Amino acid sequence: MADYFTHFSCLLDVGTPDKAARALALFQSLREADQNADDPEIAGFDLVRQDAPEGSALWIHDDDHGDVEAVIRFVLRLAEELDLTGLWGFQYALCRIRHKAYYAGIRIMPHGPPVDEKHRLGILPDQPKIIRCG
Repeated sequence: MADYFTHFSCLLDVGTPDKAARALALFQSLREADQNADDPEIAGFDLVRQDAPEGSALWIHDDDHGDVEAVIRFVLRLAEELDLTGLWGFQYALCRIRHKAYYAGIRIMPHGPPVDEKHRLGILPDQPKIIRCG
């Protein structure tokens, strides 16, 4: 069986330093909750606040075992909790030792006008995965 590695590195600008601090606090609390979980929700990536304390950008990057699905779950949760809208995306590479890299991608797109100031989230079945928020 082949040993695969997924690599990615991207920035997510959440708009304000306050939202960046809230996002980092959420990430850390979810990480703590996952410590003893059999199927951790937030694993396979790390989150670092850029240009703290005045920065609003978060650096999301793979750890030793990148998990794109965990990033998707986390960003969707952030979009809901921090009321994020607009476009965001990143590319990732699935690699095998001594083999070519296979590339795929993901992006988050807006979904129509806001309804009652709340925003809807949804996942489209297209490849590459497209996530709507906004």
